[in-house]
Amino acid sequence: MEGTKGHEDVMTVDVHTAKDLLGSGHHYLDVRSVEEFNKSHIDNALNVPYMFITEEGRVKNPDFLTQVAAISEKEDHSVVGCNSGGRSFRACVDLLNAGYKHVTNMGGGYSAWVDSGLAGDKPAEELKTACKFRP
Repeated sequence: MEGTKGHEDVMTVDVHTAKDLLGSGHHYLDVRSVEEFNKSHIDNALNVPYMFITEEGRVKNPDFLTQVAAISEKEDHSVVGCNSGGRSFRACVDLLNAGYKHVTNMGGGYSAWVDSGLAGDKPAEELKTACKFRP
């Protein structure tokens, strides 16, 4: 029996490698908030927030794994991203521990995607949001 997965088990790739994976059939799971996602996102992305901002502060979405299971199979190949890479990294750990086999973290998140020119011609300030989840 395999042990619990940790941070060392997460594969992180840069945005250009992530783009190549998406072009070869991987799904993109965006774990940013709905507000961040609605501002701008990668084409064909699936959105399941990993965390919420509440009056008490930020809290992990208690239904995250259930919501992902409703839209993705454990054998699917997925690239997971957020705004800067922190939430998606933690989401990958949770997904691996839930039995997902093919999850890859997009290092730098959507901000790096935009900064690399992959999001199109709009100015970055129109596409990016300030990261509320950096430690």
